[in-house]
Amino acid sequence: MMLRRTFLQSLSLLPVIPTTMQLEHLTSMTDTFATTEKMPVLFIGHGNPMNALMDNPFTQALSSTGKTIKNGHKPAAILVVSAHWLTKGTFVCTHPNPETIHDFGGFPDELFAVQYPAKGAPEFAAQTAALAKEIQKTSEWGLDHGAWTILKHLFPLADVPVFQLSIDYNQPMQYHYDLARHLQSLRDKGVLIIGSGNIVHNLRLSMGKLQRGESDPYDWAVEFDEWAKKKIIDRDFKSLIDYRKFGKAADLSVPTVDHYVPMLYAVGLAGDREPIKQFYEEVTFGGMSMRCFQVG
Repeated sequence: MMLRRTFLQSLSLLPVIPTTMQLEHLTSMTDTFATTEKMPVLFIGHGNPMNALMDNPFTQALSSTGKTIKNGHKPAAILVVSAHWLTKGTFVCTHPNPETIHDFGGFPDELFAVQYPAKGAPEFAAQTAALAKEIQKTSEWGLDHGAWTILKHLFPLADVPVFQLSIDYNQPMQYHYDLARHLQSLRDKGVLIIGSGNIVHNLRLSMGKLQRGESDPYDWAVEFDEWAKKKIIDRDFKSLIDYRKFGKAADLSVPTVDHYVPMLYAVGLAGDREPIKQFYEEVTFGGMSMRCFQVG
């Protein structure tokens, strides 16, 4: 455990699973919203939380994508499915003023000082809960670093309301893909949905590369990342759900599912004929894929 914690702090990636949630009884809200231009869906390989403070090719790609989306049609709200909100059961956050959660350790004060003061979207959260019986409402969350570190570049003014959907860690991959299909109507009401994780995310086996200051990828990481890219382009989402069948490279690339699952939400939201554009790709620190793509 100490080895893992030391590595996470060195890499500036410390995922945190929330403590037991205490649900509040929330009043029901209208689920009727004006239909608007269909919003795209993003998957972001979020990587190091320090990217929130950096100007690099990855953050520049996020900035460019955010500007293009906003110039086309500003979202009414943003729903984030983050690798860093793991729960037993599926929850949507209804808090009207979500806090910026610094769910990591071992970082400079400058990062802890970052705030992303976007409003919440309780009405859209309530509508989301009404779309599937599996989704429960709670106000016991905010914006974790899987959300705010990327939103800071995508929408730096924090002028779009944001809410999050948790990942039920006990469910199989098919559950997450199927649940995403239930969320399709949100896109027609101006909600931009973002999956935030990493297709390849092996912290333990990246440790040696980090300590030696090496960013070149392992062969197995590139192999799995390229396999996933092809499956996404070919719309072979069934293979992405059954990724374990790919063998050793899959086992090494996805030792835990927390960072992989957000990608399944993104492809699960894709329409039958919608284009899927890869807008950033990189495998770094040996076993960390920063791949990003847009649906629609």
